[in-house]
Amino acid sequence: MLRRKRISWFAAFLGALVVFAGSGRAADICGTISKTLTITEDSQLVDDVTCAVNDAPCIAIGAPNVTLELNGFTMTGQADPQTACNGGGSGAEVGIDVNTQMGVAIRGPGLVKQFRGHGIRLFNSTGATLTGVTISTNCFSGIFVSGGSDHHVHGNVAVRNGNASNPCGGI
Repeated sequence: MLRRKRISWFAAFLGALVVFAGSGRAADICGTISKTLTITEDSQLVDDVTCAVNDAPCIAIGAPNVTLELNGFTMTGQADPQTACNGGGSGAEVGIDVNTQMGVAIRGPGLVKQFRGHGIRLFNSTGATLTGVTISTNCFSGIFVSGGSDHHVHGNVAVRNGNASNPCGGI
């Protein structure tokens, strides 16, 4: 009888381990982010996010083949809600930063707004997919792509990005 209980307990433990290992979600993201949040596994917004990070990205993708699901929520930076940066900005304050990664996906619907830098930056990365995101009222570009190749950027809306001294706009 004791041996049967041990086997049943062990089987239950292994079953739970498989369920948790297979979930693949590193973070459910919500609330205020006050220092750069680096994600290295598939993650998702589960509510709106307010970014209070100075001179650095709000969310950085820190590994290849990571998916960030915005799930219809909003990421809001510290820029002026009407003018983005009112003539000045900090290029380092990016909403979502994909730097030297491969195969990253950022999926909307969702809104990335009011960052004093770019809304989303794809920098020296390869094969990123950016789909269904609205990027608005950011001081620099809504979506900034520099270096890398083979990106799939489609079904996004970029509006009211850039400023008088840096009129770089959408993508």
